[in-house]
Amino acid sequence: MNLYDLFVKPYESYDSLQIILEASGAIFGTLSVYFSIKKNIWVYPTGIISTLIYVYILFNFGLLGDCLINVYYTIMSVYGWILWAKNSEDHIHVDVTWATKKEWNYAIILFILSLGLVTLIYYYKPYIDNHFSMERTNLGLYHLDWANWMDVFTTSIFLVGMWFMAKQRIENWIFWIIGDFICIPMMIFKGLGITSVQYLVFTIMAILGYLNWKKSFKEKKVQ
Repeated sequence: MNLYDLFVKPYESYDSLQIILEASGAIFGTLSVYFSIKKNIWVYPTGIISTLIYVYILFNFGLLGDCLINVYYTIMSVYGWILWAKNSEDHIHVDVTWATKKEWNYAIILFILSLGLVTLIYYYKPYIDNHFSMERTNLGLYHLDWANWMDVFTTSIFLVGMWFMAKQRIENWIFWIIGDFICIPMMIFKGLGITSVQYLVFTIMAILGYLNWKKSFKEKKVQ
């Protein structure tokens, strides 16, 4: 399979609005990561715009299970926005630290609960995607391919990353790096070439974010 088949051919069947929306979602998502690297509270409004765009795209594609997951991302972004606003002295930037052992225990619990929640959503996905009708619908996980199972895993990774980011913990970047890297081939498989390139950029930016937050913490500690 060549680059044309991977990145261009899937879009031949999409209308202009779909392509513009996916590109806009990718742009706002990239801006969100940029602001996160800068420890700037604008990470959240730009991120919310991106997730809401993907909610609309996935809803129109009939992928209501994935749509609900992005709704959950949006809610988590609002939670993070509130925490950052509360902990920011200038209402824009925040100080960052490493997570405590107690927070890591919470993160493990959140990861396990997220795995269960996302798996449950996929279990009911045939019912959800059938517009909440049981007519000619069989519940279960039989319809999942490898990309869906990886989506269960990466969604849980991202939710923990979002929680750590909301708490201004440096470790959040580790989760973004792992999740973003896994999503690159997964999005190509789903026919979302623009989004796969976005995740490649996200992986690079997440590495830079980790280094920047780590450096910021060291400088703050020296003062």
